[in-house]
Amino acid sequence: MSPHEFWDYLVPGVALGALYAVIAIGYTLVYGVLQLINFAHSEVFMLGGFGSLIVLTSLTPAHPSAPVSVLLVLVGLVVSALCGGATAYGLEKVAYRPLRRRGAPKLVFLISAIGASFFLYNLAGKLFGRDPLPMPHLYDNNVVLTVFGARVTVTQLLLLVCALLMMAGLDLLVNRTRLGAGIRALAQDPETASLMGVDTDRVISRTFVIGGLLGGVAGFLFGLNTQVSFTMGFNPGITAFAAAVLGGVGNIRGAMLGGLLLGLVESFNVPLFGEEWRYVAAFVVLVGVLMFRPTGILGVKIGRAA
Repeated sequence: MSPHEFWDYLVPGVALGALYAVIAIGYTLVYGVLQLINFAHSEVFMLGGFGSLIVLTSLTPAHPSAPVSVLLVLVGLVVSALCGGATAYGLEKVAYRPLRRRGAPKLVFLISAIGASFFLYNLAGKLFGRDPLPMPHLYDNNVVLTVFGARVTVTQLLLLVCALLMMAGLDLLVNRTRLGAGIRALAQDPETASLMGVDTDRVISRTFVIGGLLGGVAGFLFGLNTQVSFTMGFNPGITAFAAAVLGGVGNIRGAMLGGLLLGLVESFNVPLFGEEWRYVAAFVVLVGVLMFRPTGILGVKIGRAA
């Protein structure tokens, strides 16, 4: 691989890794406060993409000007975030909270998560059709800059900037706000946090919503880069879950690191081994790391990471 080719694969790898990191945060946030893998998070991601698609299809003119394009992108980000947040809130309210109040075993939570995932997956297929749908033409995806000869398109730059802003904002929220203190306290010791006055239900609900907001935006960004379909959450969701485990499930910064690493692995795997090994390589790296560090790279809970 020549130096020029290296940068050609590094740029999309970083952009893809940032997207995985944003999705992985949703998994790791919920695990941190509930010790539960929310397997329906991939459907939160998918519904965020569909929400933005439906709204933008009705608003986008045939040839939007630059200011209109910026406005449409902002609308897409807001709508996808709201759809993702609302879906995550509904999941917590309907699928998890009743089980938590009844003291259900963890296995029941897992079954409920899988059931909710299949329900939303098939509901989306019924409502929106089984064929992939392209996002409306919001802007010309031109090259905006080059990095050591590698071209960076508008979509790649948008994806990377949005992902970095969301990750930085979440890190500040968890480590610098009262809600973040509640999340960290609940992740470290739920019983003690409750005794100290933390509203458990409120913190858990808001944690789900935060993860849903991020997942919904990721769905919109992913749809801009590819297409929107009822199956779009499967591969990114599985890879993002692997990223959360790789970084240390329950650790926000670990999820960010794991997502970026797997994005780079997938990107560089294509020229080295071929497109058909793209997802295999990511899981080979995951297994290899866990063999030597079973807790992941930064394997501590978010309550201890601050």
